Amino acid sequence: MQTLKVFQSLWAMELRSARWPEREVGENVRLIAEAGFDGVSAHWYDRAYVKQLNGLMKDHGLEAEGQCFPKTVDDLKPTLDNAVEFGVHHLCLQPDVRLRRIEDCLPLLEGWQRLGEEAGVQVLIETHRDRMTTDLFFTLDLLERMPQLKLLGDLSHFLVGREFAWPVSEENHALMHRILESSWAFHGRVASREQVQIELSFPHHQQWLDLFLGWWGYGFRNWRRRAAADASLAFVCELGPKPYAITDRHGEDTTDRWAEALLLKERIKTVWAQSANS
Repeated sequence: MQTLKVFQSLWAMELRSARWPEREVGENVRLIAEAGFDGVSAHWYDRAYVKQLNGLMKDHGLEAEGQCFPKTVDDLKPTLDNAVEFGVHHLCLQPDVRLRRIEDCLPLLEGWQRLGEEAGVQVLIETHRDRMTTDLFFTLDLLERMPQLKLLGDLSHFLVGREFAWPVSEENHALMHRILESSWAFHGRVASREQVQIELSFPHHQQWLDLFLGWWGYGFRNWRRRAAADASLAFVCELGPKPYAITDRHGEDTTDRWAEALLLKERIKTVWAQSANS
């Protein structure tokens, strides 16, 4: 039976506040587990950190999305070693290179894909600004050359990067659908055409929330058709701290991001349930 697993980003648990002290990582893991999340998203390249975090996660029965930022093929190897030793649901790879030619990207993507297959770890390439995948059209060109490339879809970067006009045109919906058709996990953040992360609970942002819920629903339905019968799909709530989060004149969040992460988790579970009937 196919399942949805909703993770919470540990980066998104950071407060970066002058009013409130940062919580210890163990406290954040406890909050995440008690809120009903299935796992956490965290950097996975520092063995000492991963070992500590893995112990905390095991106490609560949580899984992990491991994040990494390689510049070369070999840069991925330490992260894969940690993934094999401590386990991950998947690795989220942000390719930390800014190449201008598709031909220069292919050896990197093929090398990372090969290393992941040899290690038995699912390696997904995240769509993200200031990375190889910074541009929607360039990423679509990569998919034309590597149709089996597995993405991790963070759609917020493409919406704000391309500054889609409202209402979103059918042409732009089709471009995003192509990204969704190659996405094997998702990062959950809602953008507008001007801001990469907006407040989910503000009424005037409802149109953007509905847009993303619709895209994720399309992605879920498409994933169900191509994934194995016993596969699990990971969705990471990733409402980041400032400067992702919009702040007031005092540098404090304009909304409770933790409360909005809980709201997003429930909305995503609804979208997942609806995708089974589509």
